[in-house]
Amino acid sequence: MSKSWIDEALAQTELGPEGLAAEGRRQLPLADREQQVLDRIDRARRRRPKVREERVTMSHGSGGKATHTLIEAIFLDAFRNPLLEPLEDAAQLTVNGARIALTTDSYVVSPLFFPGGDIGDLAVNGTVNDLSVAGARPLYLSAGFILEEGFPVADLSRVVGSMRDAAAAAGVHVVTGDTKVVQKGKADGCYINTAGVGVIERDVSLGVARARPGDAIIVSGPIGDHGITIMLARGELDIEADIVSDTAPLNGLVAGLLDAVPGVRAMRDATRGGVATILNEIAKAADVGVLAVEDEIPVRAEVRGASELLGIDPMYVACEGRLVAVVAGEDADRAVAALRAHPLGGQAAVIGHVRAEQRGIVQLKTAFGGTRIVDLLVGDPLPRIC
Repeated sequence: MSKSWIDEALAQTELGPEGLAAEGRRQLPLADREQQVLDRIDRARRRRPKVREERVTMSHGSGGKATHTLIEAIFLDAFRNPLLEPLEDAAQLTVNGARIALTTDSYVVSPLFFPGGDIGDLAVNGTVNDLSVAGARPLYLSAGFILEEGFPVADLSRVVGSMRDAAAAAGVHVVTGDTKVVQKGKADGCYINTAGVGVIERDVSLGVARARPGDAIIVSGPIGDHGITIMLARGELDIEADIVSDTAPLNGLVAGLLDAVPGVRAMRDATRGGVATILNEIAKAADVGVLAVEDEIPVRAEVRGASELLGIDPMYVACEGRLVAVVAGEDADRAVAALRAHPLGGQAAVIGHVRAEQRGIVQLKTAFGGTRIVDLLVGDPLPRIC
């Protein structure tokens, strides 16, 4: 860990080196100062969430700190129950002895059409993937449309056609829906909400709270493709790159992984907030530390280059066809092999491990040999990417 990292972390906890002196503390050795920072961050995270803003901002939809605070302080506080509290990608229910997964998601991506996909297949794949990482076989979807007055019927037909094709590819059926139309200027063309139901047929119990020290953390392929594709597709930046969205259904990939490694601890769909957010969710829910290795995280050269130009860390950029899995350390090789056997998992890799030290903290071993904290996203550098 470098001195600059320590100073930055102290600043994030509102106590810089001068503050330490002001509190009457002597300058501690570097290792002790590092631990002091980690302790302060841990205490800050354990405080009761509270929304400090008077109005909702775009940051509340970023998947980062503001989103988590909004969910925990407003929605979870109001609706709290044992089925909701895990805050997994899908709720796991038992109905007449059958295990069922239920999820819902809304899609407001801008632009509606982008390289590699559109809002239609994104809506289907996103819901299929939330069910899949819960260990379920996706079966049925609903589709709710909010359309703006003046939206071209040809564009609506194109979106619906994409949904039809994506549902067929994933082996699911759209069985119910709803349509609302709002006045011109009251929406942005087309918003879609999808809910999904799947059946959990395997004897699995998945959740990030099940992570244990020694576990391996695996990503199923290169990260950041979708978020960077959306950013460039908006045409606001004079950047050209050969990048397309990774939107895809993950149910086949997940089935292969669970067949090879029945003891998978957890899986998450790396959408808003990216891989960094998932790593923080693991650390918090399981009360463990996470150490990831920068050189082991697969990122396409084009995505890395565009991210550097935009000043964005790929760790925080959304994917729509990648998952993060937690497996026992001894199962890591089998899990990677199973993922690589599927077309969507050809570049799967172990990116880090769970550990007992620095509970609640995610650290990244950088390419330069140092270590830095990977905290939840602050702000909203990539709004409306799904």
